[in-house]
Amino acid sequence: MKITPLRDRVLVRVSEAEEKSKGGIYIPQSAQEKTQIGTVEAVGTDKEISVKVKQKVMYDKYAGTSFKDGDVNYLLIKNEDIIAVIE
Repeated sequence: MKITPLRDRVLVRVSEAEEKSKGGIYIPQSAQEKTQIGTVEAVGTDKEISVKVKQKVMYDKYAGTSFKDGDVNYLLIKNEDIIAVIE
């Protein structure tokens, strides 16, 4: 499926949560906290978008609309909901 965001929207591929704790204990999926980090897959047409495709970003916890394509989780968010670029 090809998705092209409109205006100030950004399509983010959500990073998977860690399945193990730092001590090596496996964390069940029901107990894992929702991650707030992902990779930009596509950007909208607005000229003021501050990120580029393939950048790793951090976004607001309750931002956007989430959906799944196969086994991959995506999030469609506004540019203003991106709070940091991770390098």
